[in-house]
Amino acid sequence: MTLGEAFVPDSHAMATILIVDDTPTNLALMVELLRPHYRTRVATSGDRAIALTLDTNDPPDLILLDIMMPVVNGYDVCRRIKAEPRTRDIPIIFLSAMGAVEDETLGLELGGVDYVTKPIRPGIVLARVRTHLAMARQARERERLVARLEQQAGELSELNRTLEQRIADGVAQLERLSRLKRYFSPSVVDLMLSGGTEDPLKSHRREVAAAFVDLRGFTAFTETSDPEDVMQVMHQYHDAMGALVMSHGGTLEHFAGDGMMVYFNDPVEIDNPALVAVTMAIGMQARFAGLEQDWHRRGYSLSLGIGVALGFATIGAIGFEGRRDYGVIGNVTNLAARLCGEARGGQILVSQRVHGCVTDHVCSAPVGNMQLKGFANPVAVYAVSALPDAADTRDPTGPSR
Repeated sequence: MTLGEAFVPDSHAMATILIVDDTPTNLALMVELLRPHYRTRVATSGDRAIALTLDTNDPPDLILLDIMMPVVNGYDVCRRIKAEPRTRDIPIIFLSAMGAVEDETLGLELGGVDYVTKPIRPGIVLARVRTHLAMARQARERERLVARLEQQAGELSELNRTLEQRIADGVAQLERLSRLKRYFSPSVVDLMLSGGTEDPLKSHRREVAAAFVDLRGFTAFTETSDPEDVMQVMHQYHDAMGALVMSHGGTLEHFAGDGMMVYFNDPVEIDNPALVAVTMAIGMQARFAGLEQDWHRRGYSLSLGIGVALGFATIGAIGFEGRRDYGVIGNVTNLAARLCGEARGGQILVSQRVHGCVTDHVCSAPVGNMQLKGFANPVAVYAVSALPDAADTRDPTGPSR
């Protein structure tokens, strides 16, 4: 294979990756890494990269872009590509030896979707390429579906103008339902849609129990494992923990990678939310033990730490028009996260207020006063676990509805 423009023969269904670098050895390395999975095209200069992207009817699906190149650098290439409506949505991942925060910030501000510093780690590059290709495909599919819905709505409006209004109302309801189901259990969503409770996205203040859950050893695991193995473990972890969140009526505020934040007592008030949160945490550790044994046999060293706190928070929609998320703001969230950060694998750490609400229902032991980041005074911390004769970690009464 010669350097310059080149394609790896393969199915037209495969994504095309444009690799831009003025160093032949870097190009050869990236082509060898990517060609088992994608068609590759290479450019040894910024001018050539612009031509291969703008002056063709077959632009690449993703660009891996070096920055330090003569005449036209990577930043200028990105500016040109993002200035054209036809190519501005092509994902650009910068691959550069320039590791300063200012360099990465500029790349992302210009429209890059990611920034990887050299020397590269092949597994990380492959994982990020796959992720951004998948996100780009999903974005295109969403645009196609939106365009199709708009066309159908226009056709229906000509046949029956009253039907158009009913469709608009139905779409709005489905969109609201979709947003709510990102955070709340199905039973709670049904209650809200039936008018059984107020809109949870409206800003309000309430006492909540917050549980922060996080994997131990996850970073080391991702650095030494294939992306497929990481995704399999994540699916197992999310399925197991998500089922427990839903069964206990938890509200999922934050869910990213190996960590999640779950709240109780909003939007539906329940009795003793601290006990329900701790009961869920105990169930998570019990369920995780089975996963941990299976992963250990495959050579994965992962464990689970959980922190639970109780306090008042401001709750509601945050963001801007067209992109709003459910958010919970208050010291209770920070305390739960800090307790989780201090928890060892297999441990559940709770605040003094939580301990006072659950002490008759669980085994507990004082850990001592901890100086936690963001808190001026030491915080009394307790470790909790299931009672020795507890046959079921699920609260038999369940959260009240």
